[in-house]
Amino acid sequence: MFKSEASVYNLFIAYMLWFISGFGALGFHRFYLGKIPTGILWACTGGLGMVGAIYDFFTLPRQVAEANLREEIRNSLNGPRYAANQNLNWRYAEDAQSRIISKDSIEQTILRLAKQNKGIVTASELALESHVSIEEAKKALEKLVDQGYAELRVRKTGTLVYTFPEFMDTDSPLEDF
Repeated sequence: MFKSEASVYNLFIAYMLWFISGFGALGFHRFYLGKIPTGILWACTGGLGMVGAIYDFFTLPRQVAEANLREEIRNSLNGPRYAANQNLNWRYAEDAQSRIISKDSIEQTILRLAKQNKGIVTASELALESHVSIEEAKKALEKLVDQGYAELRVRKTGTLVYTFPEFMDTDSPLEDF
């Protein structure tokens, strides 16, 4: 029903707990799925006289999917658990066109900007697009200049620009800088 890449709750484990708890009579599977009040009710009443336990046998896949969905909603509202221990490679999109977008490396951002701007990138544009400081953006651009992928030029206005010849139009002269 609701399939998630990073499922917290597993259907196999839920069925094993259902089986171990006397075919659901003790309600271990309900505790596992975060349904504490009904888990206590199942434990005290023997799974509501086994009627609730049998009901759970048939509805356990949906209950696991709902528990995973609840966990996803909780994580999206409060941030993921143990975020300090995880290296998350995503961010939320401000424009809400897509819910989660992949964060590009700084080199990918440079190349994307160069392609969009006909081969011309400035450090401030890069800093704005990649959410890094201007100094970090400048270092990344200088690194590409040192490697021979870009050239450093000065516009007539005095602005430093980094040009990527392979993305430049063949019609635009380089002397306009």
